[in-house]
This record gives sequence, C-alpha cells and structure tokens, in this order.
Amino acid sequence: MSITAEDVKAALSKVLDPNTTKDFVSGKAVKNIKVDGGAVSVDIELGYPAKSQFDAIRASVAEALRALPGAGTVTVNVQSKIISHTVQRGLKLLPNVKNIIAVASGKGGVGKSTTAVNLALALAAEGASVGVLDADIYGPSQPMMLGVNGRPETRDGKTMEPLENYGLQVSSIGFMIDPDEPMVWRGPMVTQALQQLLEQTNWRDLDYLIVDMPPGTGDIQLTLSQKVPVTGAVIVTTPQDIALLDARKGLRMFEKVGIPILGIVENMSTHICSNCGHAEEIFGSGGGAKMCKDFGVEFLGALPLTMAIREQTDSGKPTVVAEPDGPVAAIYKDIARKIAVQVSEKAKDMTSKFPSIVIKND
Repeated sequence: MSITAEDVKAALSKVLDPNTTKDFVSGKAVKNIKVDGGAVSVDIELGYPAKSQFDAIRASVAEALRALPGAGTVTVNVQSKIISHTVQRGLKLLPNVKNIIAVASGKGGVGKSTTAVNLALALAAEGASVGVLDADIYGPSQPMMLGVNGRPETRDGKTMEPLENYGLQVSSIGFMIDPDEPMVWRGPMVTQALQQLLEQTNWRDLDYLIVDMPPGTGDIQLTLSQKVPVTGAVIVTTPQDIALLDARKGLRMFEKVGIPILGIVENMSTHICSNCGHAEEIFGSGGGAKMCKDFGVEFLGALPLTMAIREQTDSGKPTVVAEPDGPVAAIYKDIARKIAVQVSEKAKDMTSKFPSIVIKND
C-alpha cells in the first residue's frame, strides 16, 4: 500500500504547532509534499520566527509521518517565512520594513524601553531581521541600553544608515545630540523628528521594526497612529492600580485609531530577594491579567523585578544577550514568540498586489 499526499495531510492534521496550538494543516504551514514510494518529504513553513524550536517541530512532524503504514525515508524541513500584514487604512508600508510593532505604556517608569529592547533581541535570536526605532524623542535610552555610540553615516546626504549592535539595526535621536542636552522642543518639532528618523533611516529588509514609544497619549502617539503603518501595539504596565489606569488609556487610544492590540506585558510583577529568595508582589498582583480580561486581549507574560535586568540594560548588554539561556531571557523569548504569532495571524498586506490606478484628463 503506497502513501499518498492525502495520507500525509491526514497525519499532519493531528500534529499541533506548539506556538499557535493549531494543527499544521489548518494553519497552512504544510508545503511541498513529495511522496516517492515509501519516501516522504515535506516542508513546514512557519509565519513567525522560532529558530530555537525548529528541531522539536521537525521531530514531532517526522514522528507522525513515520507512523504511516509503508513509510520509509522521512525528510522534514522547517523554516520561517515572515510576510507583511495589514496596517491602518490609507497607509502604505515602509520600504524594506514588513511589520512595525509599537511598544507603549500609559505612564513612564514601567520598564517599557527595557521590555522593547529585550523583545527585539528575542525576535532576532529566533532568526528574524529586527530593527529598533527609539521614538522617545525627549528621553532616548536605546543607545545606552544597546551599548551603541557614534553618529549615523549618510551616503547620499539625504538619508542615514542605522547603527548596529547584537544583530539589531537601531535609529535614535540620541545618536545626534549630546547626552546631557535636554530636548526643549515643541510638539510639531518632535513629530517631525520622529517621521524623519523613521522614513530617512535606510532600514535593510526588516521583518520587524520595534518602536520604543514615549509614555502617554500625546503628539507622538497621534503621529504614529495617523502617519506610520503600524501592524500592532504591545502595552507594558506594572501591576499597580495607578499604572494600570494609564495603561488602559493607552490601550483605548490604539483601539480608537484602528491599531490592533497584540497583548499586554506585566513588568515588575514579582520581586525575588537576591539574599533569601523570598518572592514578594511589591506592586500588587493580577492587574495585567485582569486588564486583558476586561479588554479581551492576550496576556503575553509577566516579568520579575530583579536587579540583574536593570544592571544589564544600564551596562549596554540587555538580559537576552547577557544571559541568553537564563530564566528571564526565556520569558522574553516566550513573549516575543507570542507577539510574532499574533502578527502572523493578522490579514496579509495586499496593497503591493494591486496596480496603482492613475486617471488623466487628456
């Protein structure tokens, strides 16, 4: 009895993707099925980066195929293919940037920039091409957090090259000003600076551009929602009531302007004493999960309040690169994968498929 392509699909319809919890067939990840007698080969194409899980996925798919009656040699290739997804109506994608993810908070001091940089590094560790735009014009912190110094180069006098470290492309107003100089700018100047940073940086084939937003719901947030093609937003909060109050406002703002919320990250969730190991919920507990329930969005994960996270980002070597195999890096990677899965399940961007229609009066 020879194996057919339908047999292969039937077998793989019972194998679940550990990240989407859908089977590989309904998730449309099964490609290029080839059957030659008992020899079977198949490609599994994930819509999100998951390099660290390729081996486990390959093994589970191969196991299901080997169980087919008459199966001989089984070959499974696993890869990621990240595509562009829809953004706000009326906006076109940026050249060389497939997906823009805004990392935002309602108030300052909740660890938004630390979260943004570690999520960017986590996506890069999983095989994605990632950039970071530091949109906090008044208080740029990404140059220090990523240990990047120097000024951007320009090759044509009109655009600038992103600076790089740890495999990330980075653009920030912090590269162009003295660290001790305050940005005494009015709103229009700030929004113009954001647009220039975004559009005049020569991003190179990014799967994801992580935008580290300033806190609040002001000029920059409005500019981002009206003029920047954003795939989705991640809200960072701490469990305390006052932070959640502001986070709810930030979430509502993105909802009003048509930017999907990819989920909520609860930072500084639990403090673990470095001496005795005692865990204490300094800022309260369960606030992030409750907010997710209230708004019907995904709870992406909770991060502990530890001295190591602060020390690592202050020294220019964030947790995901300082301790890539540590427990906190594992949380960041898990959150980053959930975000990427959420993005992969959004509708595809089809604007490039349609021709431009030009009407002329001849």
